[in-house]
Amino acid sequence: MEIRKAKPEDSGRLAALTVQAMEDMAFQFVGKSDWNEALELFKFFIAQKSNQYSFENCLIAVESNEITGSITAYDGSKLDQLRKPFLDYIKEKYNYTQTPEDETEAGELYIDTVSVSADHQRKGIGRKLIEAMIEKAKAEGFEKVGLLVDVQNPSAKKLYQKIGF
Repeated sequence: MEIRKAKPEDSGRLAALTVQAMEDMAFQFVGKSDWNEALELFKFFIAQKSNQYSFENCLIAVESNEITGSITAYDGSKLDQLRKPFLDYIKEKYNYTQTPEDETEAGELYIDTVSVSADHQRKGIGRKLIEAMIEKAKAEGFEKVGLLVDVQNPSAKKLYQKIGF
């Protein structure tokens, strides 16, 4: 398995993994429980630069030329700047008027999503992605890496605790 930086051409598979990780939140953004609509939204933003879901903020796991997992993280001090294009777009296109709470802060590399395709889970891919992002954070001078975990996802919580969160 290889872990590498994502590229714009990875946006289709990354979108599916992002929607899988976000679950209901992805549907809230598009205003309906429509997998394809959410997929298109994230595919569009992942392929673009300078937003919180951009390929620029993603690492992917690749096995036998198949993307099996992804992790998206960004500088917490840039949250408003990175979030703005996405929020402006969903406000215009889907009439989404909420402002999500700030999940991060300056001085922190914030892990927004971690996702491993269903048929590749329990192989250590999520752990390797998180460890690779932690190494990236150290190399970029971050002293802190943060994330949030859904209380209804005990497997993720257990993994994060094993890694030291």
